[in-house]
Amino acid sequence: MAKWTPKHEAPEPLEGPVVATITGGTILWFVLFLVQLPFYGWFDDHGYAWWVWTCLAGAGLGLIGIWYVRGRDAAIKRAAASAAEEGSAGAPVPGTGTDGKGSSDTPA
Repeated sequence: MAKWTPKHEAPEPLEGPVVATITGGTILWFVLFLVQLPFYGWFDDHGYAWWVWTCLAGAGLGLIGIWYVRGRDAAIKRAAASAAEEGSAGAPVPGTGTDGKGSSDTPA
């Protein structure tokens, strides 16, 4: 069997309001947990107690997700700021082989 190779370039990943999406999902899981909590006896009697605990687990994992995506968002913004600063302050000087700071672009 021949190895499959893509015939076109993969599209860029979509970036959207990731932090808001994860926060909204976490709030939704926690609200579902709170709504089901008064009916825990019914859920337990019918063998559906896992529904309640699934909602609590979703809220807990959502908190980890919020922490993760906030850190990711901050890292992306730091990288963009660093690239913008590097592009304006230390732009390579064309034809000199240096990066404007006295170090060489070319490997030794």
